[in-house]
Amino acid sequence: MPKLTSVHHLALTVTDVDRSVPWYVRVLDLEESHRREDPETGVRKVVLRSAGDGFSVVLVQHPDTGRPVFDERRTGLDHVAFSVSSRAEVAEWEDRLREYGVSYLPATQSQTFEGSAVIVFRDPDGIQLEVWSDPA
Repeated sequence: MPKLTSVHHLALTVTDVDRSVPWYVRVLDLEESHRREDPETGVRKVVLRSAGDGFSVVLVQHPDTGRPVFDERRTGLDHVAFSVSSRAEVAEWEDRLREYGVSYLPATQSQTFEGSAVIVFRDPDGIQLEVWSDPA
């Protein structure tokens, strides 16, 4: 059986792609690759790529807007952690989040992986995101 080598993309359901796309582009420095809107189903998708084509984040808006707010304690997605190379880069991301007015928990050592540093913050829909570095 061939081994899985990486995650191709991550798809997140958002309430409003027109609100979320600029936030992900500005705050996370992702680039819009393409959009697709399906008039039959009402589903709207926007593909955002990281620099160097390392991964994609797909923001998906479904027509059902009656969903409850995101809660990582419900079955499904808990959070998304984006990797950086060092604790110094974690500190740079902390500066960036502060610059863009994003509320976050300051960098701390991860309780799951000893020696790792993590910043925790949320997107406009309250989806928990992290910037993470493994131990040096």
